[in-house]
Amino acid sequence: MKNYIAIHPGEILREEYLKEYALSAYALAKALNVPRTRIERIVAENSPITPDTALRLAYFLDTTAEFWLNMQAAYDVNVLQTEKADEFAKIDKFKQMA
Repeated sequence: MKNYIAIHPGEILREEYLKEYALSAYALAKALNVPRTRIERIVAENSPITPDTALRLAYFLDTTAEFWLNMQAAYDVNVLQTEKADEFAKIDKFKQMA
């Protein structure tokens, strides 16, 4: 498996949307009709993007839910690969039987 560094979707939301368009977490939360703390935790990279949040962001920002969920999945896989690298290294590769 290739190793790469995935970026938390909260960083993208913070840097590419909130800062770029001068939106506060409160303003975004209000527009999405979610608690302010949900957005604050995401942009602080302390919470994941859930399917519900992904859909709300997609509607508001004219993106897709898959954009946000794929980014979250890539980040989660990267973190898990890093945390459990030793454990995964002990798994023998599948060898097709003749």
